[in-house]
Amino acid sequence: MSLAQETAAALQKIFNDRFTTSRGICAEHGTDISHFEPQPPDAVVFPETTEEVRAAVKACAATGTPIVPYGAGTSLEGNIHALKGGVTFDLSRMDKIFSVNQEDLDVVVQPGVRRVQLNEYLRDTGLFFPIDPGADATLGGMASTRASGTNAVRYGTMKENVLSLEVVTPSGEIVRTSRRARKSSAGYDLTRLYVGSEGTLGVITEVTLKLYGIPETILSAVCAFDTFEGAIQSVIETIQIGVPLARIEFLDEDTIKAVNHVSKLSLAEKPTLFLEFHGTAHAVDEQVKTAKEIMTANSGKNFQWAEKAEERTALWQARHDAALSISAYATGTRQWWTDVCVPISKLAACIAETKKDIRATGLFAPMLGHVGDGNFHLGICAKDGDEEEFKKADALHHRLIQRAVSMDGTSTGEHGIGRGKIEYLEEELGAAVPIMRSVKRALDPENIMNPGKILKPLQ
Repeated sequence: MSLAQETAAALQKIFNDRFTTSRGICAEHGTDISHFEPQPPDAVVFPETTEEVRAAVKACAATGTPIVPYGAGTSLEGNIHALKGGVTFDLSRMDKIFSVNQEDLDVVVQPGVRRVQLNEYLRDTGLFFPIDPGADATLGGMASTRASGTNAVRYGTMKENVLSLEVVTPSGEIVRTSRRARKSSAGYDLTRLYVGSEGTLGVITEVTLKLYGIPETILSAVCAFDTFEGAIQSVIETIQIGVPLARIEFLDEDTIKAVNHVSKLSLAEKPTLFLEFHGTAHAVDEQVKTAKEIMTANSGKNFQWAEKAEERTALWQARHDAALSISAYATGTRQWWTDVCVPISKLAACIAETKKDIRATGLFAPMLGHVGDGNFHLGICAKDGDEEEFKKADALHHRLIQRAVSMDGTSTGEHGIGRGKIEYLEEELGAAVPIMRSVKRALDPENIMNPGKILKPLQ
């Protein structure tokens, strides 16, 4: 659809030069790192305050113009694609940190604040925000997609770490979902409703987050295994006996090849676990001793340790760059990134069956993930322009999700439904989906908030 003149004039008045219909800027805001073709909006606005968001929402609502909230554009399921045109609200300039409440261990920020920015700001307070999805995403975007990441096994996901939100509803009302208290029994839990809603119910304009004390001792390690079964069994045993690991990441041999090639490392090209331990010096020693015993018994070897901050940073940067490394290594291909999550007891079986499936297709599909909570990713690589390979990738992706759901898992552990996994939601959640549809109709009856995401088109 093209932007109504009335809407364009209203937005121009609110934003002046922070409103644009530039083809280049619109194209940028309709492109993410998913395998889908880009879908640009008709216009982009750059709000700086909640009141500007409110005014822009009202201007769009008056003409039924679709709204797509946008953070850093790192979505993997087409979450930020403007499927029906409309206006993208780029919230990256809403990047103020309003207050750090050290005694209460929380912080209030605008949605455009980025994860790294926040932790740099907190450095001298002795506190940090632990949710780390890899990409330097905005905190509003992380709340919107219910992000997870490498620290989730110990610190949880955004669901557990968002205390309160300020949201502009599709009708232009400003609502606060909760206060800063650590718990509340007051009414419906609207905070959890909006966390993970992917911009389909409103625009997040403020986020209140839990903070944590920086641990006395932090120790990172890499451990290679002869088989992926040994690596995954180590994860299961470590979690089941209660070793409080902060991070436990799995990279298969194909991912390690790509990381070595791009990051110029010399890691053993075998299934590998990246680990991190937090706590007092004594507690970390105990954690390391137990974890090492388990991993050695499961063919773990070639331990490499990193205690200095710069060494840990280099180690985890290689892990965070794994997706980019795979893209650079698998030249001439288009990557189809996907993720699933299963109960930890089903993880070994799910990975084993998926590995067998990958080999049968002949595709290059490296595997990595936050296996401490049963979540793993595939980067399925199909040759550019090769329709047969793309069909194989599509079928592999389909079987992966069916496999995970059949094991009482989920079609997405952290990427969200977006536009890419809508068809699987009913299979996974059944009668819960019509309830979600009712919520969507009640809160966004004109379907202007990020239409075409999470749910099939409203009737």
